[in-house]
Amino acid sequence: MSTTLVWSTITIYVVIAIVIAYLSRNGRQNSMSGYFLGERKLNGFVSALSYSATTYSAFMLVGLAGLTYNGGVGALGFEIIYFMGVSLVAIFGPRFWLVGNKYGYVTPSEMLGDRYQNRWVAIVSAIASCLFLIPYSAVQLTGIGYLLQGVTNDAIPYTTGVIIATVLALVFSYIAGIRSVAWTDSLQSLIMIITSTIVVILIVNSLGGVSGFFASIEANDPQAFAVPGNGYFNFWTFLGLTIPWFFFSISNPQVSQRLFMPASLKSMRHMLMGFLVFGLIYTVVSVVWGFSASILFPGLENADLATPMLLSSEVVPPILGVIVMVGIMAAAISTIDSILLTLSSLFSRDVYRNVKGDIDDHKQLLIGKIVIPVIAVLAFLFAQLELDLIAVLSVASSAGLIVVVPAIVGTFFWKRGTAAGVIVSVTISSILVIYIEATGGLLLGLKSGIWGIVVATALFMVVSLMTQPPEQKANEFIEYVKERMRSKK
Repeated sequence: MSTTLVWSTITIYVVIAIVIAYLSRNGRQNSMSGYFLGERKLNGFVSALSYSATTYSAFMLVGLAGLTYNGGVGALGFEIIYFMGVSLVAIFGPRFWLVGNKYGYVTPSEMLGDRYQNRWVAIVSAIASCLFLIPYSAVQLTGIGYLLQGVTNDAIPYTTGVIIATVLALVFSYIAGIRSVAWTDSLQSLIMIITSTIVVILIVNSLGGVSGFFASIEANDPQAFAVPGNGYFNFWTFLGLTIPWFFFSISNPQVSQRLFMPASLKSMRHMLMGFLVFGLIYTVVSVVWGFSASILFPGLENADLATPMLLSSEVVPPILGVIVMVGIMAAAISTIDSILLTLSSLFSRDVYRNVKGDIDDHKQLLIGKIVIPVIAVLAFLFAQLELDLIAVLSVASSAGLIVVVPAIVGTFFWKRGTAAGVIVSVTISSILVIYIEATGGLLLGLKSGIWGIVVATALFMVVSLMTQPPEQKANEFIEYVKERMRSKK
């Protein structure tokens, strides 16, 4: 793929995206709610596209394609489990939205701290999110680095791609906060879904149509349609990868924070339905890409290069390939700037405010904006390590974030849950996950995500039963949600 074509297309995309970001600057951006939640006024269409672009980032067309290349059809099962987990949004989404509007929550950690009536709950859960989300944002930078390096045959070095992504994420984050991110996400989502689908059609046709495509896979690698197939997706590996992914929609704060943003419950329903349609198409596209690369380019040392190899191949017209490349790059940037905004809001709202005292909204916003580039630099440095498969590293990050799930469930459904239960479960489980990941990713043959959810659940329940819950707040909170959910029906 011509380097000049790549740079020209990136330049055009950047100009268009910046214009859209500036056009989104209506309303107030001088408050925490305005800057980080778009004043809770996002409509269903924009919410759906933004949610999709944030969720389906470099992980899909680079990571999931690479996972399919490595492990065959088990990767499809892995992603279908995530799809099943999106059903959690139907349960928790309206509840997040209701309490967010009533109590003015800006972050999920703030919600936990208020529900359990303890500022250390907010601090501990926010710090845990920061620890595990920085590697996940680095995954997006890594995906862009591999993408630009692969499609230009090293003419654009890996580090250059990472720098471009970091700078653009900062620009979009600063222009108008979550509004600019959401509107540029919408552009990116539409580019992604249209162009990637066209590429799939071209690739499958070049392999002899649908029947020729499946026949080529059977001839190339008969184990690709079996589980565990070549052994990559054995039962415990599959379970360890899918459990964190199942809870992704409520455990990852850059995703769950978006449940505070829709203008109404109707907008949230539209967001969820739009996301499901988008996700189904994108999942099929990513898996087909992975299989296609295994047919056309067997023996790649780095499976994450499967997508760049496809886009730069003779099967895909250069202009279409470069547009898809920009779409993938844009989606990854979407996830990075969403994470930057979420982490900065967590730090200013839940850590700085609770440590320093009850500082006003404008001071919190200033601190949040100062922290954004710091987080970006940390993600950049982490991306320079070029660790492991993108898909596996994404799941490892989610394995750390999963430790807050029992506390979130308890927030809405268990009045007996206590602050001590949350603090102990999140702290010890986070340390355990970090230890497992640092020592090879397995403990007694099980991945960190399994240990994280089991240990966090056990500790949350046991410690809560041994300590005193905030009865007044628990009753008020849960009864309010029950009453509003009944009236909604």
